[in-house]
Amino acid sequence: RQAGITDLVIFERANALGGVWRENSYPGCACDVESHLFEFSFAPNPDWSRRYSPSAEIWAYLERCADQFQVRQYLRLNEAVTHASWDDASSLWRITTTRGQYTANILVAATGALADPKLPDLPGLDSFQGQVFHSSRWDHSVDLAGKRVAVLGTGASAIQFIPIIQPKVEQLTVFQRTPPWVIPGHDGPISARTRAMFRRFPWIQRLLRHTIISYRELLGIAFRHPWLMRPLSAIARYNLHKAVRDPVIRQQLTPTYTAGCKRILVSDDYFPALTRPNVELVTEAAVAVTPGGVIGADGIERAAEVIICGTGFQVTEFVFARWIHGRDGRSLREVWGPSATAHLGITVAGFPNLFLIPGPNTGLGHSSVILMFEAQIEHLVNAVRHLSQSHTTAIEPRPEAQAAFVAEVDRRMAKTVWVTGGCHSWYLDSTGRNSTLWPGTPPQYRRRVSSFRPEEYLVHHG
Repeated sequence: RQAGITDLVIFERANALGGVWRENSYPGCACDVESHLFEFSFAPNPDWSRRYSPSAEIWAYLERCADQFQVRQYLRLNEAVTHASWDDASSLWRITTTRGQYTANILVAATGALADPKLPDLPGLDSFQGQVFHSSRWDHSVDLAGKRVAVLGTGASAIQFIPIIQPKVEQLTVFQRTPPWVIPGHDGPISARTRAMFRRFPWIQRLLRHTIISYRELLGIAFRHPWLMRPLSAIARYNLHKAVRDPVIRQQLTPTYTAGCKRILVSDDYFPALTRPNVELVTEAAVAVTPGGVIGADGIERAAEVIICGTGFQVTEFVFARWIHGRDGRSLREVWGPSATAHLGITVAGFPNLFLIPGPNTGLGHSSVILMFEAQIEHLVNAVRHLSQSHTTAIEPRPEAQAAFVAEVDRRMAKTVWVTGGCHSWYLDSTGRNSTLWPGTPPQYRRRVSSFRPEEYLVHHG
């Protein structure tokens, strides 16, 4: 809007905005990046209540931003896009939603990476006689008090809700395939005096934000030079040793891969929760479900009345790619195959006037992805300006430009801990390629994408 782009509409399949922070309402849900970095640079919030803000507070912040920047007038709730195809003759996107047909000069797929849950493919799951739900679709009607609960997965969501539900349940069985590296978050409330200071002196909050960014970038160096992970590994091991006295459980919770290969998790209460008498840590994956419980790889059935799936999301699959069709009629999924690629992680050859936010290789493993979103939006705005000023109807990346960018990303990725760390994470697609993360720093990415370089694009005139 500020760039003069006002002929737009936003389709939202849900009944409210908010994305991942609307969907995830599980007990203990919060960001694991410091609150003052987990906000838009143009909309600082001096009133974050904690160092790591709970999901409801982040959702409320997004709602306020929508009001402050007058976004709601463009928002169409409860309207999902089901198909989009490029009409080359008209240089338009023809879009089908659950409510009608539309055309657009430009299509932006801003569907997020953590939108579609990944449910485990376990034999017998449909026969389970209790309740089953994914952490991002938490069933608040289920009273866990006094129940026998099985948790599948020990990722970023599970380590937040496990400490909250543990005191309530009769028995908690946690199925862990691979132990995560966990570092203390030192979470805590932000005092009223500090919040008042941020309101009165906004420059102090900006200074804090830049300090957090600098700290995160120092941490990021170790992801690109894995041997530098040793100090962080030592911190994580000390954190584990201090919280877990039982040497057997401690060994079960000690990763064998390099820290950072999988997402490093932040928690102050996860390890203590696992030491409680009503918790059993199963170090083999669940392999099947019976009407009354879950069977682990050790062949033992553990009784359960509720199964909670903390099994992550369909990140590398880019679910929306199934219904976007390019110039030759093929879907984005068909063009990509098992490994998604895009020029600058934003545009794709053969798909004119399509922009992905976030796209392949634009995630971060060490800092706030919002820094990347803002850089991509800057690129989008500059691309639209170029279209308008050059009287061009459509642009798409040159195949050779896209191939060169992808080759550069893969070359830089090859020495990172995400590839060399000895694990298989959700960052990797089915080919073993890291199609999720950016191998450099957010400032490097911003410098690369903020300006629009016409020479990297094919131009179509109507």
